[in-house]
Amino acid sequence: MERLRRTMMFIPASNPGMIRDANLYGADSIMFDLEDSISLKEKDSSRFLIYQAIKTFDFGDTETVVRINDLEQGGVDDIHAMVRAGIDVIRLPKTEKPEDVHAVEAIILEAEKQCGREIGSTKIFTAIEGPLGVLNAYKIATSSDRIVGIALGAEDYVTAMKTRRYAERNSEEIFFARSMIVHAARAAGVAAVDTVFSDVNDLETLEKETELIRQLGFDGKSVINPRQIPVVNKVYRPTDKEIDNARNVIAAINEAEARGSGVIALNGKMIDKPIVERAERVIMLAKAAGIHVDLGEQ
Repeated sequence: MERLRRTMMFIPASNPGMIRDANLYGADSIMFDLEDSISLKEKDSSRFLIYQAIKTFDFGDTETVVRINDLEQGGVDDIHAMVRAGIDVIRLPKTEKPEDVHAVEAIILEAEKQCGREIGSTKIFTAIEGPLGVLNAYKIATSSDRIVGIALGAEDYVTAMKTRRYAERNSEEIFFARSMIVHAARAAGVAAVDTVFSDVNDLETLEKETELIRQLGFDGKSVINPRQIPVVNKVYRPTDKEIDNARNVIAAINEAEARGSGVIALNGKMIDKPIVERAERVIMLAKAAGIHVDLGEQ
């Protein structure tokens, strides 16, 4: 079953209060950050803090993710600790080529074997943050069976491209990167998550940017503040018209199955696989938004 990733919230691994309350914010995925938001002197203590949190707290159905450091700067220790703790997903920073994934995958496998965790149960999310990674997006997305998604990290990307973020102009400077990443994700059958919007006080522009990335096909957006979560979730909430149409499609499927018919039609039109998949996703998004959807007989 597809996992919703409308919001993936960054939580600094050195902040005990946010770690404790992480499951209360309502994000689909929680990403504990051991990389950029943590000073060098806090790396070891932050790793231990997240290890204890994963072992101790019940995060329910919320996906737990950790962004590790570069392998040469503590990433190996990060992986072993997080796999042992039971993290759902390891997120790689600054992924540029498939070999980056292969190196991490080998360490995850070693860690799973050492602690007796089910082989293959630790998944991988990659962050693409530079032009080489963007051009290699599909190769990265298909480089391991463990990969469940790829994400755009825009700040490093625009720096490498010798430009900056222009949120007030619909972010044309990252349109190519967004398009490459979402196409790669769809071709590979994994999730695509957009970059953060750093101005936590400008919720209006955040909403407009989220509308754009939903239109492009992204599964969701990285967020850095709990206030951003309801804004993003609001954009991904299906309209009443979309919900009604999806309900009718599901009803038509159930009716065809009850008749033992392989032909599914609605209002005289054939219903094919893409329409069914779109309807199922609308129903899933509606339920995630707290909307009761009656799928009984219409």
